[in-house]
Amino acid sequence: MNDTLRLPVFAAPMFLVSGPDLVIAACKAGIIGAFPTPNCRSIDQLDAWMTRIRAEVGARPWCANLVTHSSNSRLPQDLELIAKHQPPYVVTALGSPKPALNVVQSYGGKVIADVTSVALARKAAAAGVDGLALICAGAGGHTGTLSPFAFVSAVREFFDGLLVVGGGISDGRGLAGAIAAGADFAYLGTSFIAADESMAADAYKDMLVAAQIEDLLISAGVTGTPASWLKPSLRANGYDPDAMPEAPDRAYDSAKIGKGKRWADVWAAGQGVGAVTAREPVAQIVDRLAAEYATACAAFHNRADALQKEPAQ
Repeated sequence: MNDTLRLPVFAAPMFLVSGPDLVIAACKAGIIGAFPTPNCRSIDQLDAWMTRIRAEVGARPWCANLVTHSSNSRLPQDLELIAKHQPPYVVTALGSPKPALNVVQSYGGKVIADVTSVALARKAAAAGVDGLALICAGAGGHTGTLSPFAFVSAVREFFDGLLVVGGGISDGRGLAGAIAAGADFAYLGTSFIAADESMAADAYKDMLVAAQIEDLLISAGVTGTPASWLKPSLRANGYDPDAMPEAPDRAYDSAKIGKGKRWADVWAAGQGVGAVTAREPVAQIVDRLAAEYATACAAFHNRADALQKEPAQ
């Protein structure tokens, strides 16, 4: 793990939530800050964001998230800025990682592919990625269906690169469990939506703080890909959580995202939502995670030591 990191954590890149303030605060708190490039509505804005992030995080690692789906007409321009600003990590999502590989690996960066199945993990590994982000059951936004323990175990049979696990991890105990299972890092997204530095609307933050796991619904009816949504947000935008529409055609063009209700106004969260009880700064969230992680690791070692000392039956 990089010497500047306090915890093996990515502040997961979240649509219309993760911006430069959140990335910078995460990096300064000792985790890896990440943002999706579609959060920038223009290529000039993306250039400005990356310029600021590089200037303020210094040698700390940060991450950009690219949508590599064939519908993303802005991908070539995004990749030009990736080559210019050289984020140490680039996560690809909703498409093949191949378009990013030569660009990122040529400057020594690492490409991590978001995957939701073992089959997709095999394809990404064969393409030559440096890491895989295993999107498991419980993740917010576009989610997966597999248990993180089973997913990690299956992927470790054929891949020895970086593994990032995401899905319902909302405290230091869950982080410790992910690392014990064989991951190198964990994605934590929902934990940071209500952060002071998040771009989320105040109403989104308040809804998240009030929500519990029962307030979530998984549906492909909003974006065309299964995602975990807050039911109050669905109702506020004319959806009936008990009768969601069929999945629309998938379209992930960074040049157009943010211009329709289905993207901008319906809010997502993961199954760790119940752990978010207040709006607070990123540094405070990371402090709490670090204390919980240390306690969980100590308890694990103490239990292991006790088992070693127990007489065999």
